[in-house]
Amino acid sequence: MSGKVESNKKNKTNKAWIHEHVNDAYVQRARAEGWRSRAAFKLLEIDTTDKLLKPGMTVVDLGSAPGSWSQVAAKRVAPGGRLVALDLLPMEPIHGVEFIQGDFHDDAVLQALTDALDGRQVDLVLSDMAPNMSGIGMVDQARVMVLAELTLEFCALHLKPGGAMLAKVFQGDGFMELRRALQDRFQTVQMRKPAASRNRSAEIYLLARNKKV
Repeated sequence: MSGKVESNKKNKTNKAWIHEHVNDAYVQRARAEGWRSRAAFKLLEIDTTDKLLKPGMTVVDLGSAPGSWSQVAAKRVAPGGRLVALDLLPMEPIHGVEFIQGDFHDDAVLQALTDALDGRQVDLVLSDMAPNMSGIGMVDQARVMVLAELTLEFCALHLKPGGAMLAKVFQGDGFMELRRALQDRFQTVQMRKPAASRNRSAEIYLLARNKKV
């Protein structure tokens, strides 16, 4: 009986999510404007405020699928920019974007990403990565923090002095420690919660600018 109750709860939750998603104003705008997902509006808002993306920049987009952040970034670093995107999931091609499919935890995938940069230092690292959510708060928070720490390690190796990092994290265990680690490496660290980020979501974006030498 308990299994049936759980199944009914799950079905109701799924139906509620589908209803909300279909009627979401950002979902509708994304379809109308040709963005691959509503997440485009998160980066658009942050970039409009913080002026991160400029023509000619070299940008890495981590956790890129289905590609809305890459769409935004590719438009704004043209002409002359270079964008390398990476995700565990496949992503349909985007003009001006070199895509690598693979796991960011995998050394061979990181080497492929390094090879794609061809010796260039990066101006901006974007990360909208999130793990497969288990529904267990402590587990999911730990996985999110691991991805953020790996992103910071990547920045230590490939981000040029003066460069910036924008990464999605969840507020919870490890958040303050991560923020302090960013403050050690960057001149400024700020939090951003764009309007397109759902209110109930614990996600927040950390914007670290002017990497220290």
